[in-house]
Amino acid sequence: MSLSPIQAEAFANMPLTFLRQEYPNHIMHLLNDDGDVLPPRELHPIFYGCFDWHSAVHGYWLLLRCLRRYPELPCREAIINLFEEHFTEANVTRELAYFTAPFRASFERPYGYGWLLALAQELAESTLPQAKRWSTLLEPLTQDIRARLIGYLEKLTYPIRVGTHYNTAFALALGLDYARSRHDAELETAIIDGANRFYQNDVNYPAHYEPGGDEYVSGALCEALLMSQVSADFPAWFDRYLPELAGINALMQPAVVSDRTDPKIAHLDGLNLSRTWCFKRIAAALPAEHPAQPALQQAITRHLEASLDHVVGSHYSGGHWLASFAMLALE
Repeated sequence: MSLSPIQAEAFANMPLTFLRQEYPNHIMHLLNDDGDVLPPRELHPIFYGCFDWHSAVHGYWLLLRCLRRYPELPCREAIINLFEEHFTEANVTRELAYFTAPFRASFERPYGYGWLLALAQELAESTLPQAKRWSTLLEPLTQDIRARLIGYLEKLTYPIRVGTHYNTAFALALGLDYARSRHDAELETAIIDGANRFYQNDVNYPAHYEPGGDEYVSGALCEALLMSQVSADFPAWFDRYLPELAGINALMQPAVVSDRTDPKIAHLDGLNLSRTWCFKRIAAALPAEHPAQPALQQAITRHLEASLDHVVGSHYSGGHWLASFAMLALE
C-alpha cells in the first residue's frame, strides 16, 4: 500500500488545522523567572500548535512531504500561506532563544532534535519556490540543533531504549538521513560512531517484552532500522540481534488500542505505524531471500490494517500527530 492523493490531502488537512490550534497544549517548559510565564504562542511562535512542540515540527514536515508526493494537492496554497505566516526571522529568533536560555539543555532531546532536522531536510529538498527562503530562515535553529545533537552524542554513555520521546535510535535515524542529504560528514560520523558504540554488540534483544502501554516506537525495531543504515554487515548483525524474529509474537503482532481518546493509550496506534516504517526499511536492507522476509512482509500488512484507518478523523489525542507516522508507514 502506498500513499494516495486522497490520503495525502486528508493527512495534510490535519496539521493545516492543528498548527494554528494553540489549546489544549502540553508544554514541557522550564521557567527561569516570572517572565517565562507565557502562553504557547509567545514561547514558540512557529511551533505552538498540534498540542506540543515536536508534533508541530513534524506537522510542518508532513505538509511538505505531502506536497513532495503530490505537488498539485488542492490544499497547496493553504500550505504555502501557513509557512509564510509562521516562518519569519523574528519567529525563528524566538524559537532559538528558547533553546539557548539557561537550564534548557535537555528540551526536546532527542526526539524534537530528530524531527527538526527532518523538517530542515524536507525544506532543503522541496521544489516549492518559497522553500529555499524558509530553509534559510530556519537555518540558525537547524544549526543549533545539529550542534546540540553532536554534543549530546559526545556525552551520552548509554543509549536510551524506551519506546517514547527519549529513544536514542529513532532520533539518530532521522538525524542520519538529514546528515547524508546535506553531505554533513561531521554529523554523519558522530551518528555512525554513536550507533556502533551503543548497538554493535547487541545480541538476542528481548523484544518479547514490548510493547509498553504508552509506547509509539519500538526500541527493538528502531535500533535495527538505524543499524541497517550504518552496519558494515547488517544481515549478520540482524541475525544475532533478533535470531527468532518470526516467533516474537509481541513484536510481530499489532498492539491493541483500547481507548483512542486516551492521550497515552493512543500512542499505540503510532506504534503500529512506526513499526510498519521500521519493518519496511529493515526488509529493504536484507537480501530478498533472507528467511525473515516472509515474517516482515506479513507484519507490515497486519500493522497497517490495525491502525491506518484510525488516523483521519481521530480524536485529538492521536489526531494532532498520527498522520506523520502514517506517512512514514506508507513510504
